[in-house]
Amino acid sequence: MAVAEGGSRRLVVEVCNARNLMPKDGQGTASAYAIVDFDGQRRRTKTKLRDLNPQWDEKFEFLVHDPESMTGETLELNVYNDKRTGKRNTFLGKVKISGSSFAKAGSEVLIYYPLEKRSVFSQIKGEVALKVWYVDDPPATTASSEGGSGSEAKPEKAAAEGSEKATTAAEGEKKEKGEKKTEEAKTEEKKSSPAKEEKKNKSPEKPKAEESPASDAAAAEKSKPKEEEEKQKATNAAASPAKETQPAGFSGDLEIRPSAAVADRTTTGGGGGSYDLVDRVPYLFVRLLKAKRSGADAEKRPAHAKIAIGSHSVRTRPAKGGDWHQVFAFHKASLNSTALEVSVYEETPQPPPSSEGDKPAAAAAAAADTSLGSVSFDLQEIPKRVAPDSPLAPQWYTLDGPDEAAACDVMLAVWIGTQADEAFQEAWQSDSGGLVVHTRSKAYLSPKLWYLRLTVIQTQDLRLPPLPDSKARPAGSVGPELHIKAQLGGQVFKTNRVAPGASTNPSWNEDLLFVAAEPFDPYLTISVEDASSSSSAAGAPAVVGQARVPLSTVHRRLDDRAEPPSRWLNLAGGDEARPYAGRVHVRVCLEGGYHVLDEAAHVASDVRAASKQLSKPPVGLLEVGVRGAANLVPMKLAKDGSGGSTDAYVVLKYGPKWARTRTILDQFNPRWNEQYAWDVFDPCTVLTIGVFDNVRFKQAEPGTKDARIGKVRIRLSTLDTNRVYANTYPLTAVHPSGVKKMGEIELAIRFSCPSWLNLLQAYTTPLLPRMHYVRPLGPAQQDVLRHTAMRAVSARLARSEPPLGPEVVQYLLDTDAHVWSMRRSKANWFRVVGSLSGLANVARWAHGVRTWAHPPTTVLVHALLVAVILCPHMILPTLSLYLFLVVVWRYRARPREPAGMDPKLSHTDGVAPDELDEEFDGFPSSRAADVVRMRYDRLRALAGRAQTLLGDVAAQGERVAALMSWRDPRATGIFAVLCLLASLVFYVVPFKLLVLVMGFYYLRHPRFRDDMPSASFNFFRRLPSLSDRIL
Repeated sequence: MAVAEGGSRRLVVEVCNARNLMPKDGQGTASAYAIVDFDGQRRRTKTKLRDLNPQWDEKFEFLVHDPESMTGETLELNVYNDKRTGKRNTFLGKVKISGSSFAKAGSEVLIYYPLEKRSVFSQIKGEVALKVWYVDDPPATTASSEGGSGSEAKPEKAAAEGSEKATTAAEGEKKEKGEKKTEEAKTEEKKSSPAKEEKKNKSPEKPKAEESPASDAAAAEKSKPKEEEEKQKATNAAASPAKETQPAGFSGDLEIRPSAAVADRTTTGGGGGSYDLVDRVPYLFVRLLKAKRSGADAEKRPAHAKIAIGSHSVRTRPAKGGDWHQVFAFHKASLNSTALEVSVYEETPQPPPSSEGDKPAAAAAAAADTSLGSVSFDLQEIPKRVAPDSPLAPQWYTLDGPDEAAACDVMLAVWIGTQADEAFQEAWQSDSGGLVVHTRSKAYLSPKLWYLRLTVIQTQDLRLPPLPDSKARPAGSVGPELHIKAQLGGQVFKTNRVAPGASTNPSWNEDLLFVAAEPFDPYLTISVEDASSSSSAAGAPAVVGQARVPLSTVHRRLDDRAEPPSRWLNLAGGDEARPYAGRVHVRVCLEGGYHVLDEAAHVASDVRAASKQLSKPPVGLLEVGVRGAANLVPMKLAKDGSGGSTDAYVVLKYGPKWARTRTILDQFNPRWNEQYAWDVFDPCTVLTIGVFDNVRFKQAEPGTKDARIGKVRIRLSTLDTNRVYANTYPLTAVHPSGVKKMGEIELAIRFSCPSWLNLLQAYTTPLLPRMHYVRPLGPAQQDVLRHTAMRAVSARLARSEPPLGPEVVQYLLDTDAHVWSMRRSKANWFRVVGSLSGLANVARWAHGVRTWAHPPTTVLVHALLVAVILCPHMILPTLSLYLFLVVVWRYRARPREPAGMDPKLSHTDGVAPDELDEEFDGFPSSRAADVVRMRYDRLRALAGRAQTLLGDVAAQGERVAALMSWRDPRATGIFAVLCLLASLVFYVVPFKLLVLVMGFYYLRHPRFRDDMPSASFNFFRRLPSLSDRIL
């Protein structure tokens, strides 16, 4: 959203219409008008009399004072019922739109926003249609005075028109309403009065110290004459009240610390800033810029610098003229000396070795580079720098060299800082392998995913290719069997086959869904194929015709209110004899109202719609501090088995943003102390953190994969707001050889929320966007699309630098969550048993009461039954109060810390090695035939039990249906007679007395109870089911 230097930005709001408004005039209608507020500016539409579906079609322009902070602004529209009797206007609803969802000119679409309530007791319904976009104006030219005056005339005229409209509207309201003023007119007067006073009281000359240009446009105005500048300022003041410039609120999804959320947290007392969740680790920074040598050809000879401090020694890259511009960061805790020495060497040019015997001599000559001198620093005298301070200015230092005549100076800066220093990210780091690209900390962004919907309607004028005698149709084939094949990148989908018969215009009316990732593939290829004939020896269907649709021309849809436009595509034949093979009627659109799931649904971290215009402002800020790990197991074992090493790094995933820490080399207790932040749009989402062993920095072959160490998931809804959780979580990994504890990770987490009302409101909104409910996708289709989206994200992040490997992405996205696993099946079974354990406990308690196992309890239940029968209106209040007391009582035993992965719940204790080997076996299986046969037999045994259970459940339902179907005439006759008698009894006996008698009969003493099943139970068990009719 950057604006050209000297340019300006305008926000255009088109208020189109509203529909299904709430009647508020007492006569079943409403006279609606809308008021739009943005950045201290207000506009008002006309009043549409007695219309619940008003049509305005009015455009308003707002001046954006600070384009950089536009994403942090909010556009508010309020709809009122115009009462012309002098009373206060009635509120009809409001809409708030975040600045981050504004579209650029040319990409705006019509969106229906539901009207929101102003308070809990407001009666609001309906929706309003808006188009919102912004326009970036080019910088004004100052080549001539005429051009300058012309460029200033437009904003001055627009401001004058805006103020004139506001004044006219206010005067009209005063005339219509007499002496009384509406609330909106008062507010409008209050907003316009500061601007007028500022325009009157503004002094002609302003001190220079008070000038603070808010943007590049203000900087460009400095070059104008003084009178024009004052005139422009007065015009801006008349258009809207003066507003303080705010820092940039957003810089995309890769932003580390959104300033708006941080400002809200700071004002609410949350405190904290950058790197406040982790320890500040001291580092020794050395910035080497360049060297200045004496001599005529000194600039032509390459030179390098060497930094030595104790056992640490590192050299810069050789550069001609001595221009290095490199920064080195040494972990202060690992330094074993108090002196820092910087030396400069001039490389001696050597001819290339002519033979193998000359190579040692060349190496020895290269080692004997000319020393130009060195400079030393005492660590006790090196200054300290805190991150908010300005960078330390480098200075020239004269080197103490062996040759005093050939003096050499070096420009460098030395200071002690922390990992929060801005130079740390690009510096050579002593604890992460230096400048190795595979060990750096990076932030990644998942590609923006859309659903591409292709609706195949029909074809016309198909010209089928002639078949040679050798490729005649098979015996029994009546005619061609046509289907449509669509391909987008590596995704291929086909429609059902249709036999057109005598007609050449077959129709399908089928939808094909693809996953499209920005930047989109250039074309969507649509082919008509004949499945009854083949065009090659491999048996591929013959291609009748083909067409391509550029994705840049595809319509983008946000809801289901209007179907996208259809189009006819000409099909091109495969040879010159058939340049035209017919045409196909299709409808293509990009679905912006869906959220494309790229991870398992139970661990989703983002549920926003694909279209930016449907996004809502964030409800909070999530900050995670990765402090360190402890007791990591060796991942790289030595050849002799005597020891090993671990090069660990952490990957965090929330929403579309991925964060990767730097790799700490050869440490079993690494300390990262890195902090990241995400905007939270829904509190019922999950943060996923994975720890890996870096293998790529040593072996960069294509088949190299980083090893898994462990994973932690944290659900944000289990966190208290504005509280720091500093905990240690175990890392447990499941391997084919077994389950093993790999170590522990230490995290600090804080979920900040500036508004409790917005957070609680999020619990009442649907989890997924609206399109998932009005046009839902099938479970099988969702599973296919999810795996396609996973592959798209994995392929895109693998092309980053440094790459985020597919094994890392798939591990965090849980790509194998739906793969068969005996261990997961047992875990889910025990979860079901645990969920139903409460009902089982209630059933056991009722059986104990019924059998008089504890007589005092049974007597109290009899008394409770009598009270319920006599006072039935107290049932629901008593039950609600009981649930409230239970919840309050259990508050003391609530979880105090967020829970990570649970090995016991995952059923990793009693898992067999063969079950783990089956879990990690791919598709198709690569195991021996006897192993696969054994696993298949075991699966058949489990499936047999499940089959029997399903049959029993189905039999109970069929017995209930048999009561009414007369399948057993005698049983149905008995049931009919019992229903007739029951109707007479229920009519004669009062309902309360009947319930009391039935309760007492159920709770009768065992002395009056028979040990055999009751007659009703025996009657139900004898009813017929359909089990005897299954083959």
